[in-house]
Amino acid sequence: MFALLLQNVWDWLLTHDALLSSPFFPVLFSLGTYLLFCLPYVALDLLSPHVELIRRYKIQQRSHVPWEVMWSCLVHSLYNHVMFIFPLTVLNWYWRKVSLPAEAPHPLKVAHDLLACLLLFDFQYFVWHMLHHKVPWLYRTFHKVHHKYTSTFVLSTEYSGVWETLSLGFFAAINPLLLGCHPLTELLFFVLNIGLSVEDHCGYDFPWAIHRLVPFGLFGGATHHDLHHLKFKSNYAPYFTHWDRLFGTLHED
Repeated sequence: MFALLLQNVWDWLLTHDALLSSPFFPVLFSLGTYLLFCLPYVALDLLSPHVELIRRYKIQQRSHVPWEVMWSCLVHSLYNHVMFIFPLTVLNWYWRKVSLPAEAPHPLKVAHDLLACLLLFDFQYFVWHMLHHKVPWLYRTFHKVHHKYTSTFVLSTEYSGVWETLSLGFFAAINPLLLGCHPLTELLFFVLNIGLSVEDHCGYDFPWAIHRLVPFGLFGGATHHDLHHLKFKSNYAPYFTHWDRLFGTLHED
């Protein structure tokens, strides 16, 4: 059943092979996916000052995000995509021709590769992130921009400097290639990674939040990352908690 579903999805995508092979597709797909994930939380941020039911789920309940701040973050993200990400995707398109096989990957292979990509990205980000906090020059020069706001909100997800944007984008793009993933798995990983990053920065702790669904405290989630923005020197891994536990940098309150 799942194999047939994946094949049907892949067959439909192949009917748009010209778009998939276009140099414009990666940046449009990335930006479009990001904005779609952000949109519900933007609505919540705009409503929360007026609706107590929404405010009760905010991690930092006294924080309020003005529309002007949201707009500034959105413009910053659009600028990074147009001025830096798009030219690099064009270069990548020129050097690496897109190959689209006829068959979709097996569902178990997809699940395995998605988890492998996610775990590898989690490790890469942890190392990058910890270094950019432990080395003062790296923090001041490259990472401080992302810490402008000590209370997370969804449009702060991609509020970062050029080096940070390109570094994390490189990790996300290279991992499916290193692991030999199918193009469909690569697309699904981008969706998953963007979705998890958005949830990390959403500023809300809902009953259905991922860290509440994953057992044994293995996943940090929005509360884990919000605490990092508040206190700076803990919780460096983006998603899972094992690296912070191992290095003694995990704080939960």
